[in-house]
Amino acid sequence: MSEATATAGPLPVVPYLKLPEGGSPYLEGTKCGNCGAVYVGPRRACSSCFSRDQFETIRLQNTGKLYTYTIVYRSFPGVETPFVSAVVDLDGGGTIKGNLINVDPNPESIPFDMPVRVVFKDAGRKDAEGNSYTAYFFEPAE
Repeated sequence: MSEATATAGPLPVVPYLKLPEGGSPYLEGTKCGNCGAVYVGPRRACSSCFSRDQFETIRLQNTGKLYTYTIVYRSFPGVETPFVSAVVDLDGGGTIKGNLINVDPNPESIPFDMPVRVVFKDAGRKDAEGNSYTAYFFEPAE
């Protein structure tokens, strides 16, 4: 593995995580032009009104509310446990799954509807070519 094979910067962990050069990372979604439903990532058909090919690409909000979660105690080797896997309803639309960080993994300290914000950090892994990855996480909004 040589330094020449690595990219100039980190790669996004998912295609809907955008890393603009010289700008702040953000999550991208689609909005139905017929009914206004918002989804994470690209879509061709709306699961709300069933229209097809009526979407515009939008930048998703970086704030939302915790919808549900689970505390994970067993995972793949090398993944530190426990951690909180969460589903968040983003402000302005879109529902997305990710890890909730900077919280005690205890149900008493994780209320439903808790305001959260999206944060972007190094994913902590590199691929075979030495590329690092940027991931999104949720943390309590203060």
